[in-house]
Amino acid sequence: FLVTNRQKQRLTFAERNVEAIAHMEQALDAQRTLGERIADGFAAAVGSWPFIIAQSVLLTAWVVANVFLLVYRWDPYPFILLNLVLSFQAAYASPIIMMSQNRQAKIADRRNQLDLQINLLAEQESTETLKLLRKLCEHVGVEMKSEHQHRGLERATHPEEVVDLLEKAVKHPPKN
Repeated sequence: FLVTNRQKQRLTFAERNVEAIAHMEQALDAQRTLGERIADGFAAAVGSWPFIIAQSVLLTAWVVANVFLLVYRWDPYPFILLNLVLSFQAAYASPIIMMSQNRQAKIADRRNQLDLQINLLAEQESTETLKLLRKLCEHVGVEMKSEHQHRGLERATHPEEVVDLLEKAVKHPPKN
């Protein structure tokens, strides 16, 4: 939906964020190729309860008809034709579903990267806020009890160092 400038000024931060996310989702959806749209639709259909129920009913009917029909059994036990049909279905369904999952994984990676950028910006802003708060306290003569701890929080966080620490902790967990 379109929002005028005057209406946009009245929107809260949360509403603006929701609007921005919805716009990004619509843009991603509009960028899908025909093949991606088909793969997504196929994956959504095959991964639904109506499909599972319909397939279960068909498979049950196939088995019952070929076991109990006295007139014509087109696929008698051990249901070789049924196995062939299901093998074809799996052979085509699996790659199509994987195409859809790969696209979703790329979208998730993009969201994770955006999330990381926002977190890094928030951390930088928090660090600057702490520095300004300390300077303000010094200026007005307010004593800070744990100066060492506050100075540590005012240092910039370097993501590479955090990743190294995490990797070391995972490889060699601390012993309790």
